Amino acid sequence: MTVLLTGADGYLGWPTTLRLADRIDDRIVAVDNGARREWVAESGSVSAVPIDEPEARFETVDGVSYVEGDLADREFVTQLVDVYEPDTVLHAAAQPSAVYAGINGERALYTQRNNVSSTLNLLHALHEAGLDDTHFIETTTTGVYGAPEFPIPEGGAEMSNEGESDEVPFPAMGGSWYHQTKAFDAGNMRLANGEWGMPISDVRTAIVFGTETEETEEYGMPTRFDFDYYFGTVVNRFCAQAVAGYPITVYGKGEQRKPMVTLEDAVESLVALVERGPEQEEGVTVYNQVNRPVAIVELAETIAEVGEEFDLDADVEHFENPREEDEEHQMEMDNANFRGLVDDEMSMEEGIRQVLGTLVDHRERIEAHEDRFLPGVLTD
Repeated sequence: MTVLLTGADGYLGWPTTLRLADRIDDRIVAVDNGARREWVAESGSVSAVPIDEPEARFETVDGVSYVEGDLADREFVTQLVDVYEPDTVLHAAAQPSAVYAGINGERALYTQRNNVSSTLNLLHALHEAGLDDTHFIETTTTGVYGAPEFPIPEGGAEMSNEGESDEVPFPAMGGSWYHQTKAFDAGNMRLANGEWGMPISDVRTAIVFGTETEETEEYGMPTRFDFDYYFGTVVNRFCAQAVAGYPITVYGKGEQRKPMVTLEDAVESLVALVERGPEQEEGVTVYNQVNRPVAIVELAETIAEVGEEFDLDADVEHFENPREEDEEHQMEMDNANFRGLVDDEMSMEEGIRQVLGTLVDHRERIEAHEDRFLPGVLTD
């Protein structure tokens, strides 16, 4: 049995690799092309937590084979699938930043080509290799939903017209060029399921925050931690601002609620899904990978409060919102399928405490790049 994990060098991919290695007996093929490192360097920033080069990382983990390659290259993907014949594909590779994708047309086009072609290449390579029974799991994003004014289901929604009704995929209303790529992926995965019966798990990932899992601590090899304007999630960026003595920058009123999930629960749910296999032999199952939606201002105030435990004097400041959004939107989201994959839930306060505890040891590294908290000119 073989598990193919893409994006294995990333923020979510690395701790997932370690947990898979500890939990399953199957061979793990870890694939990455190092692009995340290049994108962050292009933004003039670094990982707050220093990390080793990929080769040094992966050679320390038994049962894991590291393969460097670009999933947007169809020939590479075809060869990859032909050689390893995976029983499960956990696809976590993508250009994940809405902000980066929105810089200009060049980066929007790159993001869409990279993300959509990578997923299509994997799906078609599996089919052409006669591997239609392979469980295909992709980490997409809750951002495909946009911000509807009604509760978001975990899966399809019932639609009625002229007295007839049917369940249809929840409408994709992603608000960025990046989020649209995951809407395209969702449609293509449904098509792969309909055409070939391929079992699909669409894991719609919320804003992930955290620094450690049990395995990263055990191996002494942390995952990367981005805090810059382009690649730092709002939680991780706010925590880094607090450590650097920089104002926690809340755009507008900050009363809008955003879906969030701890790194621990995100990793655990993915590994549990690999272990248990597809929910439906020939269907598409959607998982809203979210603990709960949290108001941005609540998040900022919690970070400031927990920061006092680390002698941090963090001020929460409100700035004009550069985004077009409803600053009072109260998101509701079903997550029953996701809750079936995790036994426990780390509280937001515990997660923030973990992040701050890690970052205070790297304060100087963050302070040296604190200008990256705000937009800047990227290198070519």
